[in-house]
Amino acid sequence: MTPTSIKVACSNCNLRELCMPLGLNERELERVDEVVATRRKITRGDHLFRNGDSFNALYAIRTGFFKTRISTEDGRDQVTGFQMAGEIIGLDGIVSDRHTCDAVALEDAEVCVMPFERIEELSREITALQRHVHKIMSREIVRENGVMLLLGSMRAEVRLAAFLLNLVQRLHARGFSQSELVLRMTREEIGSFLGLKLETISRTFSKFADDGIIEVKQRHVRILNPDELKLIVNAQTCQPC
Repeated sequence: MTPTSIKVACSNCNLRELCMPLGLNERELERVDEVVATRRKITRGDHLFRNGDSFNALYAIRTGFFKTRISTEDGRDQVTGFQMAGEIIGLDGIVSDRHTCDAVALEDAEVCVMPFERIEELSREITALQRHVHKIMSREIVRENGVMLLLGSMRAEVRLAAFLLNLVQRLHARGFSQSELVLRMTREEIGSFLGLKLETISRTFSKFADDGIIEVKQRHVRILNPDELKLIVNAQTCQPC
């Protein structure tokens, strides 16, 4: 799908505080607006980019959800993350000038295209933007470390509890409910991300529901007892080696 010709103005975007640095003056905001060339619409199931594609831009998700995935040696698709509005996607391409994963829209989505060469140029002039790019990269490293720690847990309950807490926290930062969410991904995709079989994911969802921790209606999840979810995660974290 080709980019749309809609011009983007970061200075007028209600997600600016999530994906752009704070404290820019009017002139700096105008310069940032010049970097963001267009918006691009991606239909559910379509790729934003594929493994092996040339890297030339970062993408700020304006609306919608994405998943990133890689193909394993035995031909399976492994989900490596889920991204939502206000987050930056495409950082995987910086290291080798080619993308190392697929990015697939889980629903109709729209992204702001930010050519990376322009970002590098402007970062040399605006230190706040440079720091912000570094923070985004650092956050990605921390996220990957968190996933590795999560997958190191042997208990399915811990993995799913941490996943739900992280998801609802990120959604709440975007103005959504602190206790209710609609899963844009399938249970199979959640299982792929958490390193669990579909049957295990379904069984764990059912256990949480039976224990009165959550209420599940298809993809709609209502968290009834967030403290219990936190206790499940913290109890695992605090176990002695």
